[in-house]
Amino acid sequence: MKRFYFIFAFPVVLLVVFSGVYWQFSKASDESERIKQVQVAKQKADDEQKKKEEETKARLDTEKRMAERVAEEKKKEDERVAKYDAESKRIADESQGYATQVANNTKEITDLTKELADLRQAKENKTRELLNSATEAETAAIAKRSAELEIQRMTEMVARKVASSQVAKR
Repeated sequence: MKRFYFIFAFPVVLLVVFSGVYWQFSKASDESERIKQVQVAKQKADDEQKKKEEETKARLDTEKRMAERVAEEKKKEDERVAKYDAESKRIADESQGYATQVANNTKEITDLTKELADLRQAKENKTRELLNSATEAETAAIAKRSAELEIQRMTEMVARKVASSQVAKR
């Protein structure tokens, strides 16, 4: 019977020793598991925090880029509007200059047309005067020639009368 106690006692002692070792290992294992879970939770929290920071940073970066793009587009729009206004002002100035030039040219054309009409009238008057003078000169020349012919005729007549008269016969 003693053997039975020994056979039963030995496993019981081993079971107790095993249970103690298992309990110690289990405790250490539970502690390391708890530490691991805490570390995993901490890592997860850190990852979550890092993810939130990256998202915040990305959102801020996106907002910054968006603001820069909006500012750049506004700048381009302002430049385009300024260029358009400058071009419109230049065109308006040129148009005003051309309108002034047209008005000046129209006035000059009117003045030149009047001057041309006056010159044509003066030319016509001079031509008429010249024709009148030429007509008068021709009329005077004709009158002179007629007078000379009249004088010649009268002279011949007087010469004939004198030749046919008694004074000449004597």
